[in-house]
Amino acid sequence: MARAWRIEYEGAFYHLLSRGNERRDIFIDENDRHMFLDTVGEMSERFDVDIFAYVLMGNHYHLLARTRRANLIRAMQWFGATYTSRFNCRHARNGHLFQGRYKSIVVQNDAYVMQLSCYIHRNPLRAGIAKRLANYPWSSYRAYAYGKKAQAWLSTELILGQFADKERHRFYREKVQLYSKEEKLLWEDFRHGCFLGSKKFVAQMRKRYLPQKPHNEIPGQKQLADSFNPEIILRKAAKVLNCDFKRLLKSGRLSGLEKDQRDLLIYLIWKTGRLTNARIGALFGVTYSSVSHNVKAAKAKLMQDPKLRAKFNALNSQFKI
Repeated sequence: MARAWRIEYEGAFYHLLSRGNERRDIFIDENDRHMFLDTVGEMSERFDVDIFAYVLMGNHYHLLARTRRANLIRAMQWFGATYTSRFNCRHARNGHLFQGRYKSIVVQNDAYVMQLSCYIHRNPLRAGIAKRLANYPWSSYRAYAYGKKAQAWLSTELILGQFADKERHRFYREKVQLYSKEEKLLWEDFRHGCFLGSKKFVAQMRKRYLPQKPHNEIPGQKQLADSFNPEIILRKAAKVLNCDFKRLLKSGRLSGLEKDQRDLLIYLIWKTGRLTNARIGALFGVTYSSVSHNVKAAKAKLMQDPKLRAKFNALNSQFKI
């Protein structure tokens, strides 16, 4: 099974979900659901996790959370193991309860948290197990839409605080009712299987958390690495080197200063480790075997010219992602 990519940092927002093994139910009766929510509360207290919204379905759950510490993995490992142990004990069973690893989507900010809360709360309607959300007891919807008493660990202020105080519950109800028309817009910002946010946000996550060599068994890392656009780096680097990178890309044979400049750009892309020599060669209009020679030539030039080496090192540091 492919490994999940876990990104952890203080204050991170997550959409968390997990399904039952072989899509079987993870709740047999109401006591299981109460036990599940109690376990969520314990996780919230023990690991400093804010819970903003939840829904319990038959064979899966959704949580909208924020980790105050960079501890998502420890918190969710404890949560999954603890609820499984309690469930198995209640029903005299053994073995796995959940299907593989839980899914975690890193969410950009509280604007997306608002949208996700609507998505999470509408799950019973989409599944056809409730005609009115007000009648479904196993979600946080009624706390938001009607001000009903909720678990002490449920944090509603971040979302409700975005509405005027006097009418906040009514405004939230109306937003959820109209949300079906907006749902597709939300998921247009679902990127690489593990981020919900703008392209700029994903670029920031890439810079901070994508390793130099993405792991082939972690789909999220591989997708993000595959989305690498070398032309963005080349445009910026060409300005610093004062050269026309488009000409360097189109011209197969170059000499003198232009060849030196192209060698440096090839070396800069090569050092990111994101592209194979074949892809680099296709980008610059040279053969894949030539790329190795270009890299060697660039290294030699950098050894001979201290000023050029300092400029290149600054480039490499600036554009390394």
